[in-house]
Amino acid sequence: MNSLSSPTLPLTPDYDAWPIEAEIRAVTHDARVVTLDWSDGRVSRYHGIWLRENAADESTVNPATRERILDLSTLPAWPEIAAAEVDAAGALCVSFAPEARVLRFHPGWLRAHDYDNGATQEGPLVPVTTWLGGPDASPDSLDASGLLDAEPAGEAEEAILAPALERVLGKGLVRLRGLPTAPGSLAEIAARIGPLRATNFGTLFDVRAKPDPDSNAYTSIALPPHVDLPTREYQPGLQLLHCLENDVAGGQAVMLDGFAVAEALRDRHPEAFATLTRQRWCFANTARTTDHVWHAPMIGLDERGELQEVRIADFLRGPLQAPFEAVEPAYAALMALQALLHEPQFALRFDYAPGDLVIFDNRRLLHARDAFAGGGGRRWLQGCYLERDEVRSRYRMIQRARRRRRLDSEHND
Repeated sequence: MNSLSSPTLPLTPDYDAWPIEAEIRAVTHDARVVTLDWSDGRVSRYHGIWLRENAADESTVNPATRERILDLSTLPAWPEIAAAEVDAAGALCVSFAPEARVLRFHPGWLRAHDYDNGATQEGPLVPVTTWLGGPDASPDSLDASGLLDAEPAGEAEEAILAPALERVLGKGLVRLRGLPTAPGSLAEIAARIGPLRATNFGTLFDVRAKPDPDSNAYTSIALPPHVDLPTREYQPGLQLLHCLENDVAGGQAVMLDGFAVAEALRDRHPEAFATLTRQRWCFANTARTTDHVWHAPMIGLDERGELQEVRIADFLRGPLQAPFEAVEPAYAALMALQALLHEPQFALRFDYAPGDLVIFDNRRLLHARDAFAGGGGRRWLQGCYLERDEVRSRYRMIQRARRRRRLDSEHND
């Protein structure tokens, strides 16, 4: 039996395709819980109220949008299970009282959301691995020469984007090669992933030396390791830099895995690490026409204590505002971090060639640049920002399309 290709199986409360890994062999229940015995020996329990809220019928979700319309508090009473069985299609069929409503549940969807056995939709889509640089390291690189010729959302586009997005999700960095060098083509490339984020630097911004610059990036001087726009409440999650021209001497790109640096700090200087996860610093970009200021720790952890982001950009730090006794410990922790940033083992160095596009996680990776000769040759990159959410969404859509094609193929066979 396969998933949505079977016309007798119920819809799911989403648009995804859910393969059936095992069949439901037996069902037992009491008033509050349904217990399923699967063909592979797994036993799963589901609360009746959880099932009632996650049904896919028209009383629970809008069939046009798959968004929930049910308000549990409007039910006449707590939904209790009057009966439960497996129907002829292999779906779970539950009768709820006091509504006297019978609802069906797709077995593949139930199995994928088996919270009783630890299933969760949380966590990374791709395992996150930290990395070091060094003299022999180079960024993961892929041939993307056919990307703009590929049909949007088609298999040829997926063949390029899927491995690229996997690397961004897992390592925070990928280099695509062989792309067009026409000015502005970055917008079309980036849109294959998701909507662009506009900032005070524009939707697309030119990274090249220019007179009267409003950022150090628009000069020929070296840039220290940093993330972009830590001055924002929500700093951009993804940055793309597309090389259009580069024949200058110098200007090598430098990338560091900020999570690897943070983990090294945690191992070597645990007190400094703890300080930088607590102490809020001022990040400020007070330009001629804008004034962006935000306060946040340099190392951000999620509620599980896992690394979530780094905000490191010395040239965008404003004056530290902290209790008197916290100032020296904060600076001691900062200097311990800064010392790690100078260690060559963390730095991945490479040259840009025209047609190269580097995509990196701006809330994880630090990027830098060597100085280049400003008087001769041309070095022109175009950049833009997207959000991490767009990478995750696009990757999920690719995986959904692949699952659906696989299930359709199995059904046709």
